[in-house]
Amino acid sequence: MNRRALMGAAAAAPAALAMPALAQTLPEVRWRLSSSFPRNLDVLFGTAERIASRVAALTDNRFRIQAFPAGEIVPGLAVVDALQAGTLECGHTASYYYVGKDPSFAFFTALPFGLNARMNTAWMTQGGGNDLAAELFNSYNIHGIPAGDTGAQMGGWFRNEVRSLADLNGLKFRIAGFAGQVFQRLGAVPTQIAAGDIYPALERGTLDAVEFVGPHDDEKLGFVRVARNYYAPGFWEPGARLHFMANKRAWDALPDAYKAAIETACGEANAEMLARYDHLNPQALRRLVAAGAQLRFWPREILQAAWRESHALYEETAGRNERFKRIWTSYKAYRDEEYQWFRVAENSFDNFAYPAAAAR
Repeated sequence: MNRRALMGAAAAAPAALAMPALAQTLPEVRWRLSSSFPRNLDVLFGTAERIASRVAALTDNRFRIQAFPAGEIVPGLAVVDALQAGTLECGHTASYYYVGKDPSFAFFTALPFGLNARMNTAWMTQGGGNDLAAELFNSYNIHGIPAGDTGAQMGGWFRNEVRSLADLNGLKFRIAGFAGQVFQRLGAVPTQIAAGDIYPALERGTLDAVEFVGPHDDEKLGFVRVARNYYAPGFWEPGARLHFMANKRAWDALPDAYKAAIETACGEANAEMLARYDHLNPQALRRLVAAGAQLRFWPREILQAAWRESHALYEETAGRNERFKRIWTSYKAYRDEEYQWFRVAENSFDNFAYPAAAAR
């Protein structure tokens, strides 16, 4: 008997037994993910990287997703097109970029005067929103999972002060989703362009104003160097939900354990993105003000007009699109109920505590 060989086999046995069952039974899978965001936006693009890293860790590196920033595989606003066609396995994007395909995509990122981040989570998980989203996404050959929220956004950067509705007439404004249609009804000229293209357009004067997310990202994109008037709030994005999206055929082919790994990673990303923005935005806002940003708030005249035009737009769209009508009926009822509750507890606390802290 070869004692040395026998001892070697005995030593290797515990290691073989210790290998996760997952690594012994499931296939190696490689996916490519295209983000709608550039690499320098560390929270937005970074969330896609975190999802990929977490999936790898949960599957003993047998399921690997490589995240690419906007433009390296497909343009930032073409992620859904690539997923539909099956030329890409997955992406990380905001569904409201695709309202040109179906206005119903807006509900699952943000609506003007809609649900904030917490309300949206409640609607999606408890109020039937996820089922409505699945119906929409599946019709476009996509499986979608909520994967991050920015929280309430800022109202954007303007070269000139906006004192009244008249100042919106002819204003060339980069703005995404349904909000562009609302501002068009208020007299502005909206356009939707990807994150990486916004600053050059503002610098060249192609745009008079831009909105993106909030202080952390806006500082990275350098808007304060060109436009000093920084408005609040972004009433069209009281929260903005992002989704991990996968080509439906690719998703259906995954083992259940890999699907569970993605769902776990996306659930963690949902909470982490909001926490990161809540942590980073106050610090960035202080730096922006020190750099010359003039913090301003929307005139009440504009807020009231935007509220009217938003709801008129929803009703008109519901009259033309049966799917939008069904989702709006669910969404509006849920929003109105949530608004009543938040007025009682959250808003009454906020209205006292925040001014009191500022006055100390």
